[in-house]
Amino acid sequence: MKKHMDPGTPLGGKRISAQVAARLIEALRQGRYTGHDRLPSEVELAADLGVSRTVVRDALSELEREGFIERVRGIGTVVNRDVAALENRVDHKLEFYSMIRAKGCEPHSDHLEVTKEAADQKLAASLCLQPGDTVLHIRRRVLADEIPVLYSSDVMPLALFDQEKLAKMDLSCPVFDLLEHAAGQQTVATVAHIHAVNGGGQVRQMLGLNGGDQALLMLDEVFYTRLCCPILHCHTYYTDFFDFSIVRKLM
Repeated sequence: MKKHMDPGTPLGGKRISAQVAARLIEALRQGRYTGHDRLPSEVELAADLGVSRTVVRDALSELEREGFIERVRGIGTVVNRDVAALENRVDHKLEFYSMIRAKGCEPHSDHLEVTKEAADQKLAASLCLQPGDTVLHIRRRVLADEIPVLYSSDVMPLALFDQEKLAKMDLSCPVFDLLEHAAGQQTVATVAHIHAVNGGGQVRQMLGLNGGDQALLMLDEVFYTRLCCPILHCHTYYTDFFDFSIVRKLM
């Protein structure tokens, strides 16, 4: 008999329902339910995944919010396979190392600059800090193989971090890994402002775009914890190496 997983607390760690939702998305992408226009019932999914029906129901609610499925009374859980096939959704957390690997390239970063700075009034307001509070600022260029593909600027409150753990971390790692392992924090939501920009001389030089008229996609994002606390402010400049999608639920 399969042992049911503890659904856990809504604020503690990664919820089991989120793990189940991720497993279902991966199953859809791998074609597990190909040939079926609907998912199995909640009871069947619970038995298959070794979790409670409540966990499955919560996971399906999450998938419906994300546009992967629609639950239609009298019909069942219908899969939107076009949405399931999408990668690099702007309405999801974007981790650029994973995006680069998905394109068959090896990611790495250079021009890494790590500073501790005093937050100005605008930055302090975005992270619920006081002006002058110390922030950790990480700037880097990221390459796919040997091609520069993005430039990022990530800012986090220094007070979040265990300084001993921070000193041992490779600061070229993805910023979400840094937050999780050196601060014990996970982000679950973001407010993103999307702009088409020139990028300015320094950014364009970093990305090898001194000539030409290629615009950059710039995401200005603030990331929040499950307690709705802002802990990360990012400016990321993407070249046309990337393709992005967005799913909008029309309510």
